[in-house]
Amino acid sequence: MRILLTSDTHVPARAKRLPEVLLAAVDEADAVVHAGDWTDEATLDLLESRSRRLIAVYGNNDGPALRDRLPEIARAELEGVRFAVVHETGPAAGRERRCAARFPDTDVLVFGHSHIPWDSTAPGGLRLLNPGSPTDRRRRPHHTFLTLTAVDGVLGDPVLHRLPDRP
Repeated sequence: MRILLTSDTHVPARAKRLPEVLLAAVDEADAVVHAGDWTDEATLDLLESRSRRLIAVYGNNDGPALRDRLPEIARAELEGVRFAVVHETGPAAGRERRCAARFPDTDVLVFGHSHIPWDSTAPGGLRLLNPGSPTDRRRRPHHTFLTLTAVDGVLGDPVLHRLPDRP
């Protein structure tokens, strides 16, 4: 199973549209995970229409319309790998410990908010992944998203995709 992870799309505040490279990857993915901060319903509608399976949450910048359509926390099992998705996890210091305690029956936690790609493993094995942002790199050198695979309960290594400066 091919899985795409993205977050913090912030359309139209940070970009007028999603990058074509990201949309092409969405078309190829078996599942798309979005960890919040959409800021507009049109982007949610677009990913719902293009994704085979969309697992998504709202973020701190998402208003009532998006919060009515999306949960704060989403969970899904993909090819035997248990995923949880949340927008915010708090400060980097202590993140693994806090998240392992909060999501004990989870193999992979996907989160956003910082716009900074993150890949770490908590004691006990919880994998924490932040795909960064495909539209708002902040002080990072690139806009980013992640892809990975899951097969028979085994998670493949994430691939960080770096995008051109402006989508």
